[in-house]
Amino acid sequence: MTAIEFSNLIERVTQSLRPVAFNLTRDVDDAKDLVQETMLKALSNKDKFKAGTNLKAWLYTIMRNTFINNYNKITKRSSNIDSTEYLQYLNTNENYITQNKGTATFVMNDINEAIAGLNEEHRTPFMMYYIGYKYTEIAEKLQIPIGTVKNRIHIARKELKQSLKVYQQDA
Repeated sequence: MTAIEFSNLIERVTQSLRPVAFNLTRDVDDAKDLVQETMLKALSNKDKFKAGTNLKAWLYTIMRNTFINNYNKITKRSSNIDSTEYLQYLNTNENYITQNKGTATFVMNDINEAIAGLNEEHRTPFMMYYIGYKYTEIAEKLQIPIGTVKNRIHIARKELKQSLKVYQQDA
């Protein structure tokens, strides 16, 4: 079956998919999107369709699976797990817990001083990476090779680890 014949077959069946899509999504626009996504997947996977089999059933299966996958993505993205009661046990050290937060302020001041003490060529890529830039973005912004970016961040981490050695658990 040629691509044109396959496209014509699918076009004839498209109208019967819309009510089913609406039944799944309960929204006109989402139903249109679901039908469109189904058609796109069907056209890109036409080699998987076997001539002589039920095209409608094949398209309904694609549509149902697409809807389920999209639904799972949405629910995973919006689900929140309350882990606050477990966070209190994570990385706690009795020596650093205080009621007045004085120790935390002192530690943050030490960290900020250590970062400020870094060489400018190491501090800039390190801070960019820390705030969320990717290696490639840092390389583009600073106009340096990506290997240099990785090296400078590595050196910055090493220097910070050395200057903040007093806070290490095994120190």
